[in-house]
Amino acid sequence: MKRTLILFCICFLCLFSCQSRDEQQILEQQKDAKARALVFSTISNGWKFSFPILSPKTESLIQNWKEMNDFRTELLQTPKSSIGAFQKKSKELSKKVMVLNGTIPPPFVRPEIKSRIAALTTKINSINLFLNIDAIPAQKIVALVGDVNVELASIARQMDEIVRRSEIPKEEGESDMIRMLDTARAIPLTPQKP
Repeated sequence: MKRTLILFCICFLCLFSCQSRDEQQILEQQKDAKARALVFSTISNGWKFSFPILSPKTESLIQNWKEMNDFRTELLQTPKSSIGAFQKKSKELSKKVMVLNGTIPPPFVRPEIKSRIAALTTKINSINLFLNIDAIPAQKIVALVGDVNVELASIARQMDEIVRRSEIPKEEGESDMIRMLDTARAIPLTPQKP
């Protein structure tokens, strides 16, 4: 009789402790789901990229820059379903921004543009990194979206500036003076023997 009573108590305690664990797991899952929903809504509300409007002349020069057009199209499409959709979108953006620096159109192959594209690449890769960690920092991602918009505006202003400067006519003799300032053409220091 004592054995049956002890066995009954042990079974009752095991059953009670299992129910307690199940309740704890359900509470944790609910808490996790609420946190993910909050992160999703914060990122959804802050995922607003804007590509600046370029001057018509600049737009015509980058019209055939396929990689930039693909990046722009991908950037302006907003995922709507889940955090996983944002993760896929950030991975695609990261891939598309990586090829920009190697395919710049000839009038814009300058250190100013390359450095701005490198900064843009860093910001996009940071968004990709933060979206793919366990505890997603939604506020950092929203801040990085704003930084990406600043970098895009900087690239656009610099391209417009390059186009504007290229339209300024050179003065008479200016090209000769620029050639004379070129150190590669300088007169060698050692005298040549006749």
